[in-house]
Amino acid sequence: MHAIKPTGEEINFDKDEIIVTKTDTKGRITYVNDVFCKVAEMTTSECIGEQHSLIRHPDMPRAVFKLLWDVISSGQEMFAYVKNISMTGKYYWVFAHVTPSFDASGEIIGYHSNRRFPPQKAVNAISDIYKTLIQEEQKHSNPKDGLNASYELLVNMLKDEGKSYSEFIWSLGK
Repeated sequence: MHAIKPTGEEINFDKDEIIVTKTDTKGRITYVNDVFCKVAEMTTSECIGEQHSLIRHPDMPRAVFKLLWDVISSGQEMFAYVKNISMTGKYYWVFAHVTPSFDASGEIIGYHSNRRFPPQKAVNAISDIYKTLIQEEQKHSNPKDGLNASYELLVNMLKDEGKSYSEFIWSLGK
């Protein structure tokens, strides 16, 4: 897949629709539902086998995805507000619930994500935080240093709030 240029145009989906994807342990897409295809403006065959990051909008801080991978690869679920990008460059916000999938012996064999339409209040609040994290990432010429600095900033923000990431995310929708 090629790099997608953001257009600044929003694409919406219905509040009663659920976007569903499944990936293997490396983040390669193994399943998408019709709602995902509609909103991402892709066909199933364009998605399967691709990295899930193909819909990562450049406005999303890498620190949030580091946290997500740390949490789900440890066997826990995570909720997050995520700005994604469609194949034509349109953006869409989701409230994501990402869970590991286990085999009969308890080993993680992949990940499952359900995404719903997010409350605007939460999107407004998280957008400002994500901008701050992106700015921190961009202060560093070395991408790894930028990621580490942004992640540390995120951890410190949560510490200042006195909340875990999940507690913080749930508080935004209230």
